[in-house]
Amino acid sequence: MSSKLKVLQVIPKLGYGGAETGCYDLAHYLPENNCLSFIATSGGELIKYIDKKKVKLFRIPVHSKNPILMILNVFILIFIILFFNISIVHARSRAPAWSCWLATKITRRKFVTTFHGTYNFNNRIKKFYNSIMVRSDLTIAGSNFIFSHINENYLKYLDPKKRFLVIFRGINTDYFDPSTTIESDEDKLYKKWNIKRGKKIILLPGRLTTWKGQEIFIESLNLVNKELGHEAFYAIILGSDQGRDVYKKKILRLVEQYRLNNQVRFIDHCKEMPVAYKISDIVVSASIEPEAFGRVAVEAQSMEKPIIASNIGGSKETIINDKTGFLFEVGKPESLSKKIIETLQLDETTLKFMGNEGRKNVIKKFNIEKMCFSTYSEYKKLIK
Repeated sequence: MSSKLKVLQVIPKLGYGGAETGCYDLAHYLPENNCLSFIATSGGELIKYIDKKKVKLFRIPVHSKNPILMILNVFILIFIILFFNISIVHARSRAPAWSCWLATKITRRKFVTTFHGTYNFNNRIKKFYNSIMVRSDLTIAGSNFIFSHINENYLKYLDPKKRFLVIFRGINTDYFDPSTTIESDEDKLYKKWNIKRGKKIILLPGRLTTWKGQEIFIESLNLVNKELGHEAFYAIILGSDQGRDVYKKKILRLVEQYRLNNQVRFIDHCKEMPVAYKISDIVVSASIEPEAFGRVAVEAQSMEKPIIASNIGGSKETIINDKTGFLFEVGKPESLSKKIIETLQLDETTLKFMGNEGRKNVIKKFNIEKMCFSTYSEYKKLIK
């Protein structure tokens, strides 16, 4: 029987979010370090990019919160664990974590969780449901902010004998590298988005939902126009409404109200995010609730772009204020508009310095190699 470390990661779906890309990257890192790598998921767009020679994939309904399916998943996971002699099961979401917890209890294997978000709770039952994310042999927080959140809200569920630590999430700095985009791809994106070269572009990536702050952003653009004159820039609101039709209509009306129709573009999807960052002059993260990590801020810095973000959550850790980007007062369009105007008026030398410092910051602290190596090292300690 092989003595190799065998890791099964369990995640509801493999999309393009931070948890999903982290799972994907770690899954392909492990085989490079003499480990066997497995993923259990219900589906997702990233599946087609998995290297089947390196990673074994199981399609099971781990996305479901249906108690019957969650129990079914326990039996499926037990079979996978025993048949492939899995050493560690790493859950990245609450519903599958409950199934993984029971399966690892029965099979006596190590159980790891990554606490990816703040997970809303408004009663004891919901808080108990969330607590599964700290009932593991190793609990990983994706930022110091999440580490503090766990200590403040879930301390009674934490076992002091078990490991609990921060491993910063990382991004692929080779993928998010401004030197790798080509001009023809940039031209295609300008054309696709109906944008002419020459004007400044302000980019707000993130799914369309109230807490991502699209309303604050639009209100701040109106204030920028009042200061600088109309049509001094284009603004790209990049993200899917994911079925939130009412919210999208609301922000579309806001754009019309402020007569921003000629400046604001709503883009549902962009598969070439490095190109989107490359053609932008400013990137904004206007979230009105704390980002657990703030992937947009890190990607923007890696692409050597100035980032303006709310002064809450993970952004306070990933951005060096006034050096790699700017923090504004959360929920305040006036504060955001001032930072946008300030950034639009920066000279090229300052922007170049800020871009260089931003990329150095990400490479040093938030690159995917560092995240994968730290996680792999913790796996080895757990087994020993």
